Amino acid sequence: MPKAFSLNTGATIPWLGFGTGTALYTKDAADLVKLAIDNGVTHLDGAQMYLNEESLGRGITISGKPRSELFVTTKLNLPTLAPGETITQSLKTSLSKLNLDYVDLFLVHDPTPATKQGNLIQVWEGMEEVYHAGLAKAIGVSNFQVEDLKTVLENGKVVPAVNQIELHPYVWQAAKPIVEFCQAKGIAIESYGGQTPVVRVPDGPLSPILTQIRERLEKTRGKPVTTGQILSKWLLQKDVVVVTTTSKLSRLEEYLDSENVPDLTPEEIQAIEEGGAKLHKRVFMRHAFGE
Repeated sequence: MPKAFSLNTGATIPWLGFGTGTALYTKDAADLVKLAIDNGVTHLDGAQMYLNEESLGRGITISGKPRSELFVTTKLNLPTLAPGETITQSLKTSLSKLNLDYVDLFLVHDPTPATKQGNLIQVWEGMEEVYHAGLAKAIGVSNFQVEDLKTVLENGKVVPAVNQIELHPYVWQAAKPIVEFCQAKGIAIESYGGQTPVVRVPDGPLSPILTQIRERLEKTRGKPVTTGQILSKWLLQKDVVVVTTTSKLSRLEEYLDSENVPDLTPEEIQAIEEGGAKLHKRVFMRHAFGE
């Protein structure tokens, strides 16, 4: 069985999620969603902000996969709430686009609009209504810092199931307090942008470290290992859910195979984090982290 993590609701979340943002932002994702499902991915990560929920839903439908075997996420885009529109109404619109009766996970995509208006507590109350109505099997947050999480925990009744954040070695120093806080409170961490050191900083301080680790892993495994798989393995060994995307079947197969790569040693994990600390590189949602 593929690896999965437990949520504080008692549900399980598959370790690998196929994202319909970044490269698929505003684009028709149906064919690639079907490709992902056909090749064993059961966790699909969408958002109102990506403007392609209809095609995510279409990809699910044409895959023919039973709903009960899928884990589907979408995210609330606060700035697009119409005056007087409730969060419940907003999710119902998304469900109509997705052609689903419920989502497995519904996240507040970005806390910034609520923290600026001082209504984060009210926003979370709206999320709790969605949860109690059964429209979302779990609710959570995305791009929340520790202070945002404390506001929710001190005032809310339902503990977020998830905090989805950009996570890779080049933001680890900044993200570590958030990860540790969440995991201590039973909030699962989902990562996005995890391939940044390979895709966006190919010649960064991590490169020689990853090359050395790759050579060791290939000898141990007796077959090729990619630097991208090492980054996914690092996340998995942190008990972090990996959300990523691609338009290539070969890359999808590579991601899925990451869990079969031998474990990194404590020394290798330390080397990755020390190398990552030499460069801070946040790609997404910088405004939410004051950057």
